[in-house]
Amino acid sequence: MTVLYGVDMEKPVTPLLVRDAIICCFSEAHCEDAGLGADKNINQEYCRSIVKKAFEDTHGDFDRPTRQSLLAVLDNLAAFSKGFRNPDIIKKHYEQIMQLMNRVE
Repeated sequence: MTVLYGVDMEKPVTPLLVRDAIICCFSEAHCEDAGLGADKNINQEYCRSIVKKAFEDTHGDFDRPTRQSLLAVLDNLAAFSKGFRNPDIIKKHYEQIMQLMNRVE
């Protein structure tokens, strides 16, 4: 069984699963690059709010994401992160989420 950001790659992948994976991914990247060992729940909620804002900024629906809105959010978050994250980390996480996106039914 292969699991990527909490998503079992052997099962069907839905937009909601990808949305939650983006939150998890963004949280991991945030901790990884910043060297944070802080409270994971606080970081997860902080990252959830950033992802939610990315949906608002791209006119997507956080609660009912579509493939198109997820792609817009991914691009928004990658651009947002360029100012303070290592480009290699951004690229790695973007590519991992794209693995999930390619499986959305």
